[in-house]
Amino acid sequence: MKTLVICSGGLDSVTLAHKVAAERTLTRLVSFDYGQRHKKELDSARACATRLGVPHDIVDISAVGRLLTGSALTSGEPIPEGHYAEDTMRITVVPNRNAIMLAIAFGIAAAEQAEAVAAAVHGGDHFIYPDCRPDFVEAFETMQRHALEGLANIALYTPFVRLSKADIVREGARLGVPFAETWSCYQGGNIHCGRCGTCVERREAFHLAGVEDPTPYEDPDYWIEACREHQARQPA
Repeated sequence: MKTLVICSGGLDSVTLAHKVAAERTLTRLVSFDYGQRHKKELDSARACATRLGVPHDIVDISAVGRLLTGSALTSGEPIPEGHYAEDTMRITVVPNRNAIMLAIAFGIAAAEQAEAVAAAVHGGDHFIYPDCRPDFVEAFETMQRHALEGLANIALYTPFVRLSKADIVREGARLGVPFAETWSCYQGGNIHCGRCGTCVERREAFHLAGVEDPTPYEDPDYWIEACREHQARQPA
């Protein structure tokens, strides 16, 4: 099945790209510049496309992103530190981001006669991001069937939508994904900060998966404290 992958350059989407390349026909990677705080993840997406030998397109929607204010990823708010599942991480929501990206990706897929669009939404995102949940995925696929009726029949492939980040790490390890060449950190430093929500989630996922984490972090042990504090806040 000819499949286009939306690839941010993060661990999840790069693993998905490798999975599609191994199990389907990967046609291209599509990334988006939506005005995010840094572009390091796009470099990782570009490297992934080169490694897998497919075209890579970066779609500039930064003019749209400038209107989606209020998120720490596109505005000047401080990046929150701590566990990924804390309420403080809601400041990283970019309104309708996935819906906008998917709509563009489906248009590209229709133009090149692909059969599926793949997105790396996963179970760990459900708490924070409404456009990563199974109900959204099902509704969006239905909407696209109507939008492209008579023109194309394209599936939305989301194999991680009910899986955890640790499950994705295990799958990536099975596929031989070079994890060190992926970028998750919300900060744009030389190496992962180790303290923002996605760094903590990444570090915890490798631990839970029982896979060695090759990622260098500025603060490699902060995740332990963050996870302990998060656990202490949970109902008994």
